[in-house]
Amino acid sequence: MGATKTEHFTDYQNKIATLAKSIGHPARVAIIEYLLKVDTCICGDIVNELPLAQPTVSQHLKELKNAGIIKGNIEGTAICYCINEEVLNELKQFFGNIVHNIQEKKRSCC
Repeated sequence: MGATKTEHFTDYQNKIATLAKSIGHPARVAIIEYLLKVDTCICGDIVNELPLAQPTVSQHLKELKNAGIIKGNIEGTAICYCINEEVLNELKQFFGNIVHNIQEKKRSCC
């Protein structure tokens, strides 16, 4: 296994890369969209919303939770998930800066 050399980049760059990687699967995008749509904590309905088996959904939820994009609380025997707005705002700021820079410079390359 080769070195990733992440130590050569800033903490911010590594954080954004981790967040981007965590949303790099359509199932995870669908989970985020669903949680945004219902705007509440969800304890089991997510599996019913996706064409995936429960263990697969659980793995995607775990990836999103590990990245901090969603939060989970244990209520009885269920884990309830909701969006971590703070982290989504960081992504919004990063991608917003990209769009802003493109619009400001009105680049015409390639």
